[in-house]
Amino acid sequence: MKRTSKPQLEIALLSPQRRSLLALFGAWPILSLAGCGYRMRGMVAIPYKVIAITGNPSPPLRADLQRVILTGTDAKVAINPKDADLILEIINDTSGEEILAYNSNGQVSAYRLNIRAGFRAYDTAGGEIVPDSEIYVTRDLDFSVSTVLAVDAQKQQFLGVMRSDLAIQILRRVAASAKAPQAKSF
Repeated sequence: MKRTSKPQLEIALLSPQRRSLLALFGAWPILSLAGCGYRMRGMVAIPYKVIAITGNPSPPLRADLQRVILTGTDAKVAINPKDADLILEIINDTSGEEILAYNSNGQVSAYRLNIRAGFRAYDTAGGEIVPDSEIYVTRDLDFSVSTVLAVDAQKQQFLGVMRSDLAIQILRRVAASAKAPQAKSF
């Protein structure tokens, strides 16, 4: 006769009602998020199949834009603007930091990181999809003199996440403008 271990025996002895109740408690957090309207962001629906990135974006922002276009949309990235349906021109791309707070010894205790990108989007016929626009992203970063190297690594990580957020916001702005009816001038 085969003997089962005690935990397996306890699970096997659970009644079907008790199993259902345990499953309900396990699924409760997921069901509550779905009930309140929460959903994960999916792909960005852009009615363009090929997008060219022009202008002078920093290499990290260009890489993030390309990654977001390739993974978050059905579009491809064109090297030559003549091959594209949409031209995304990055007018400027700046990042910086400002002192946010000092501690009691007069040393910096917090920084505010910021990234600003100016851009516009137009189709190959020259029709303006998104006029000159700007997106600004900020994050606050606590600083300690005793952990300078760790704070520098955290700063670089924050800047990477901020650039990724910026790229996603640019694509969402393009998607929203492409769906909006264009105003006609008389």
